[in-house]
Amino acid sequence: MINFAPSVLSADFAKLSDELNLLERSNITYVHIDVMDGMFVPNISFGMPVIECIRKVSSLIFDTHLMIEKPERYIKEFADCGCDIIDFHIEACKDIPKTIKKIKSLGKKAGAAIKPKTDINDIIKYLDELDLALVMSVEPGFGGQKFMPESLKRVEKCADYISKNNLKCELEIDGGINLLNVKDAINAGANVIVAGSAVFKSSDPFEEIKKYKKIFSEFT
Repeated sequence: MINFAPSVLSADFAKLSDELNLLERSNITYVHIDVMDGMFVPNISFGMPVIECIRKVSSLIFDTHLMIEKPERYIKEFADCGCDIIDFHIEACKDIPKTIKKIKSLGKKAGAAIKPKTDINDIIKYLDELDLALVMSVEPGFGGQKFMPESLKRVEKCADYISKNNLKCELEIDGGINLLNVKDAINAGANVIVAGSAVFKSSDPFEEIKKYKKIFSEFT
């Protein structure tokens, strides 16, 4: 099954409740939430207070991507404010096994993310402990970037390990995904697809989501 996780980083922040409602009306189950601290990445988005507010108006699965330094400092706070999946960057974390265990101990799914230039083996060795692995296909920090096709080989390598070891870890791809390359991402092995600008910056996000779902149906 392919899960679509539109990123609200590209949504209209003045009407986040409406944007989330649009996803629910489109029968989407995941929403990707990008948290940036201006240190790990050169941009600042939002944090726990905003997530806590939108949690009250949405039943979507909150797939929260922490692009922050020392994410282990705030795992409990993100769990408490309503995140369902907590994805931290392995490049920013001092004790990866301990952070994974902490996320799971709070009843949440543990995800880890990796930047395009980081050795893919740095995340593969944790796949048996993770619920989700996030392969970035752009440099994290800004929406609207161009997709890096070389990331597909990295997805393939993770997918192969997950398959050979019969793991339940989901494999997510994030960055520059659009209708022209989404099939390539799925064929490479990704089963959670993040798209931000391609959805929320389109003239009709509701209709745009339908186009993605039609493609996903070809893989079921």
